[in-house]
Amino acid sequence: MPPAASAASCTSFGKTPRAPSLAPAATKSGTAKPTPKTTPASLPYANKICPSTISVKLSARKASPSAPVDNILKQEGFARLPRRRDDERPPGARPTSADVADVRELNLQPRQFRTKFGGLFLFLPDLVVSQLDRLLGRAGFPGSDLIPAGQAVRSLLALKLFGNARHSHIMSYVLDEGLALFAGLNVVPKRSFLTEYSCRIPPACHPKLMRSWFAAVRPRGLRLGTSFDLDFHTIPFHGDDALVEKHYIAKRSRKQKGILAFLAQDASSRVFCYVNADLRQEQYNDEILRFVAYWKKRTGRLPEELIFDSRLTTYANLSTINQQDIRFITLRRRSAKLLRDIAQQPASAWRRLELEGIARKYRTPRILDQRITLPGYDRPIRQLVITDLGHDEATLLLTNQLRRSPVHLIGRYAQRMLIENKIADSIDFFHMDALSSAVALKVNCDLQLTLMASCLYRLLACRIGNGYEKAQSRHLFRDFIDATATVTIAAKDITVRFQKRAHNPLLLAADFDKTDLKIPWLGGKRLRLTFG
Repeated sequence: MPPAASAASCTSFGKTPRAPSLAPAATKSGTAKPTPKTTPASLPYANKICPSTISVKLSARKASPSAPVDNILKQEGFARLPRRRDDERPPGARPTSADVADVRELNLQPRQFRTKFGGLFLFLPDLVVSQLDRLLGRAGFPGSDLIPAGQAVRSLLALKLFGNARHSHIMSYVLDEGLALFAGLNVVPKRSFLTEYSCRIPPACHPKLMRSWFAAVRPRGLRLGTSFDLDFHTIPFHGDDALVEKHYIAKRSRKQKGILAFLAQDASSRVFCYVNADLRQEQYNDEILRFVAYWKKRTGRLPEELIFDSRLTTYANLSTINQQDIRFITLRRRSAKLLRDIAQQPASAWRRLELEGIARKYRTPRILDQRITLPGYDRPIRQLVITDLGHDEATLLLTNQLRRSPVHLIGRYAQRMLIENKIADSIDFFHMDALSSAVALKVNCDLQLTLMASCLYRLLACRIGNGYEKAQSRHLFRDFIDATATVTIAAKDITVRFQKRAHNPLLLAADFDKTDLKIPWLGGKRLRLTFG
């Protein structure tokens, strides 16, 4: 270390040139006597050591330029200097600390401010009508005097609605008043609370909230469907937890440690209506039966039709579903023997048909319509072998719908592919694969928030119309939600004024400018939205 740099690092020792030597005292025998350990408090001259003296001693020791001064002083018997307090440090740029989140400190005094999160206020009408706070209370979600359950869940939900990958990203927005106002707090909670809160929710709360949530938002425009698309999705886990099992990941074409999630999508409204991430390998074959029981308990009737792929359940469970008079369409796994048998079928057994309403190159496939038996299935089942669809090998459909036309069956299963696109939307925008916890409890919480956010986006799309009913969440976010706004808090109302945007006329056509409703968690003030 150069002497000049050493002197600058040791200015806290004082400026008096008369100071004792740092070298240990020599004995009569000529050997150095070890210096006892001392501290700045016990050493009277600790604050009077001259920097030039220290520089000379360091130069005499031929210290390495990279050697820390603390290590050298420690060898000479000096303890580490105490850390300076903030008021003792020189002035400079420091991060701004936000207040502690406390609902009792919510400021609703008249004022005006700008917020990056203006688009979130478009979701408030649906949240008010659903009475989210009451639903959370009935489901048993925890809360406190500082942050009740409603404020905590709205803070988490706001991150999902705005497409944030992780809770830690909230630290970039803790000073935004608009985000805090949406949640009903003086400031949004920090990442430590949001991470900890998701682990405090009892496991039994998620199914209760899922049932009550969809029952509450259904009158807002979500029709109760009869046909459902089912699928599994593996949320990758990149840790070393031995209790996490390996599951197949389609996008990587291999098995990997992860959390297996089961999802059910209403085919008519395209809304996820059921999810379960608390599955083990020995349980996933029967998850379809648990969904059937859940739907009957929720609606009082069984689902009419289920569409899924070959890996979702067993032939024995297909027989159970058939005995309950539930229609199904699924794929059959191709084996080498099965493909050889298909190749040996005479040309007269095949027939060509034309698919309807499909804008694709392969619209005239060949089919082989058969009745077969399967192990574990108690009666004959219909098998459709389809070729000339653009695949290298034939596609095999299994169904218990014996009289339905092949054109309709093939077209309906093709629509099932939308659920894979929908899952891709959740992975892409709602960051489903960003859940890195090995604890299924926390994953269930994040998935519940993902379903609620997806449902709110579908409600927004249905209200806007004009082709947005089929738009992905990222498209809706870009056109409507990612909008800066000016918030004006008055004595009796809160006005959110959006800046001029090309898509504002669509919001005006959907009567968002006529919004006038009381927000219970904002002191009963009325919300008004203005555009441009």
